Amino acid sequence: MATTDATARRSAPFDAQELRAWRGMLRAHAALTKALDAELEAEHGLPLSSYEVLLHVWHADGRRMRMSDLAESVILSRSGLTRLVDRLEREGLVARESCPSDARGSFARLTPAGAAKLEAARRTHLAGVRERFLDRVSAEELEVLGTVWDRILAGDDTGANAPPCS
Repeated sequence: MATTDATARRSAPFDAQELRAWRGMLRAHAALTKALDAELEAEHGLPLSSYEVLLHVWHADGRRMRMSDLAESVILSRSGLTRLVDRLEREGLVARESCPSDARGSFARLTPAGAAKLEAARRTHLAGVRERFLDRVSAEELEVLGTVWDRILAGDDTGANAPPCS
């Protein structure tokens, strides 16, 4: 009987509290992402998705990362990542290197121009995250949010290789 009740609850419409929490999370994520993307684009000509890729490569050993590992680390499809890395390569921010141990594999390596672009954009990004998110919640609320996100993401390793947000 308990299983039936749990199953029924899972498919029941959201109550007001649940709906407020769910929609709030979605709206906050969308608004923050849109604002941070626009700011990076306006000040550095660098979309947030490109910033994220450069940041992952920056934190990787030797400032290079296998494309397959990079695809697992960012929130993009493999084809989306390939197109993004192609663009970053045309802009001189990353270079592709073949993988000596796997002829089918390749690395994305951060170029000096990519490192400079990332460093300039980093200051803007950190300031934007602080202004739009971190400065609007207390230390206690940050702790609660961190605990909640850890619980929600338990068992989901898509963020396991995420670099620090720096």
